[in-house]
Amino acid sequence: MGAYRPSGGSRRGRRSPGSARFRSSSLGERLLIALVVAVVIGVTIGLLLPRLSPQVSRMTGGYTASGDAANTLGTLSVVDRPKPHHHYNRDSFGFKMTDEDGNGCNIREDVLTRDLKDVRTTTPGGCKVASGILHDPYTGKTIAFTRGARTSAQVQIDHVVALEDAWQSGASEWDQARRYQLGNDPYNLLAVDGPSNQEKGSASAAYWLPPQASYRCDYVARQIGVKSKYELSVTSQEKDAMMMVLHSCPGQPVPSK
Repeated sequence: MGAYRPSGGSRRGRRSPGSARFRSSSLGERLLIALVVAVVIGVTIGLLLPRLSPQVSRMTGGYTASGDAANTLGTLSVVDRPKPHHHYNRDSFGFKMTDEDGNGCNIREDVLTRDLKDVRTTTPGGCKVASGILHDPYTGKTIAFTRGARTSAQVQIDHVVALEDAWQSGASEWDQARRYQLGNDPYNLLAVDGPSNQEKGSASAAYWLPPQASYRCDYVARQIGVKSKYELSVTSQEKDAMMMVLHSCPGQPVPSK
């Protein structure tokens, strides 16, 4: 006589409908979470990629670009061991110490007059800019400039190719006259948002680009123009970063002035 089997013993191993629904629900939740995480990662990469180290561009295959700026970039010397900066002295570039155009105004006032709108000077026909409106290329902000001990720094004059970068790229070997020329060349100077200028410091394009993405092509093209004009070198990281920017603007010209 066979052993006694409890009622329902023939159903051993069957899953209850509730258990199946629970596992199905858990699987759906896990898939949904994975999808959300993937979307967040994708968006984050898309936002950060324009400002990532150029090492990333090499990891992803690098970039190519066409146009005058890209072609000029290709003519610049690449030097990955720049000159040491421990002898660098900003004053050796004589910023605001010359009057190249002979108008009696220093270069800061000349650039403010050029780049600001609705300019007013402290005296009629004078040099010193008392007020004006800057449409800042680096941030896209509109800044109401007013001259004063607490307000003048809101608008600063940026050397597009930073002077310390120029020093390491070849200017350390120049004579004083050529350094003064670069330090006061309007082609290498822009009136910009003060905090952005401070954030940039002496960084090349390998480490800093304007927050306003729509200005990056013009910014990089001007840096290329300056380095070409003064026969300054770039590092391979800097060149990769510039190429990454120019990839998004085919045909980008080098500014003529």
